[in-house]
Amino acid sequence: MTDSTSLRLARFCAETRYDDLPEELVARTQRHILDTFGAALAGSAAAEPREVLQMLCAERSNGSAPVWGTAERLGSRDAAFANGVAAHALELDDTGGCDHSGAVVLPAAMAALTVPGRHVPVSGRDLIAAVAIGYDVGRRVLEACGGYSPHNGQGWHSTATCGTFAAAAAASRLLGLDAPQTMAAFGHAASASGGLWAFIHDASQTKRLHAGRAAEGGLTAALLAARGITGPAQVFDDVWGGFFNAFAPQSREPEALLADFGSTWKLLRCSIKPHASCRSNHATIDAVCQLMARHDGLAQRVAHIDVRLSSFVMNMCGGRDLSTLSSAQMSMPYAVALAWVFGDAGLARYLAPARGDARLAAAMPLVRLHADPAMPALEEPTVTITSTSGETVSHQVPIALGAPANPLSDAHLARKFADLAGVALSNEGVATLAEQVLGLDRLADARALLPLLAGHAARHELIR
Repeated sequence: MTDSTSLRLARFCAETRYDDLPEELVARTQRHILDTFGAALAGSAAAEPREVLQMLCAERSNGSAPVWGTAERLGSRDAAFANGVAAHALELDDTGGCDHSGAVVLPAAMAALTVPGRHVPVSGRDLIAAVAIGYDVGRRVLEACGGYSPHNGQGWHSTATCGTFAAAAAASRLLGLDAPQTMAAFGHAASASGGLWAFIHDASQTKRLHAGRAAEGGLTAALLAARGITGPAQVFDDVWGGFFNAFAPQSREPEALLADFGSTWKLLRCSIKPHASCRSNHATIDAVCQLMARHDGLAQRVAHIDVRLSSFVMNMCGGRDLSTLSSAQMSMPYAVALAWVFGDAGLARYLAPARGDARLAAAMPLVRLHADPAMPALEEPTVTITSTSGETVSHQVPIALGAPANPLSDAHLARKFADLAGVALSNEGVATLAEQVLGLDRLADARALLPLLAGHAARHELIR
């Protein structure tokens, strides 16, 4: 047992300190925390989190954990669920971790600060370390499953399956669990893991719930471990019932779980989204916008737009159903039409009024997708625009805006946060929260953030 993979990973989680984190990781962690808060505050006005909140409030009335963007408070586990749903509700949360790490890790971490009976101050540095460790663990589990495309290609939604471990790691750290307890939390998290891509076929809303369920499951796992309830120690080992044998039997690469931990930090590979769509659409949106900007008048002379993409991305984003916000945000034809007609793919372009725009209805049939079986699963698509005179121009954006190698500027991130957080907070509240998060490494007690997250999203028109 002392040599189990799970215990080795648990020691890393329990023993890594803030001072072990590189300066770049600290700065990037604060940016991702800010971005996730913004996505969740705006998301609190969306349909799914409102319905979840009403369900939870009807069942329980006592709690000290704030539901972000509202005046409600719930128990810690329910708040983790509600805030996770809100953070992922508008498809504007970060990506590239487990995959949607911010929407899983931050709700669990902030809820852990409200667990009854814990009154020891938790510094902003402690919160940064816990969040960074949560991102790290969630991504490592995904890579040990073989990576994003093999695991998700089997029908699992990695935000839910691998995100549970990310939430458990962050919560365990903030609850002060030692390595054996953290190992137990991973064991519990493995049995709480789940989540399927079946939502993609009928525009159902289940995808929005996955981040919340992972946040809740990971926090619950840590709370159970804190009470001395044991979890399986060999959950990451090559045993019957082990996580990788069950969830990734053909693609498993278990050595990736511990490779270079403590020196290679997975949050540094994560992206912050500029566009309100599935991340797999982002480089295509960028390519269309850049082509239109380079060729004067091209937008008025389009005969058709062809997109060469992988079969994996085609299965994920090839749909044309615009009946719901979630289905529109997964659709690459719609994303291309937005970039062509309006030059952007911001949240307003995905809302119900915009989805009925006659110009988009006319543009979408002229967007043609071509799946290339030889194309690597996650290679970015190539866009070719043919004009009415028969001329063609092509472009591929190899690194989408918002990726670590092509990051949003501080000003762009600040505008995104202000626009989203402003759905639920006053201008003063937006500014105060941003200042506190970007100075989190100097905050004596991270609980000071909790009252700043309360807001008035219920007054905002329902986002759908």
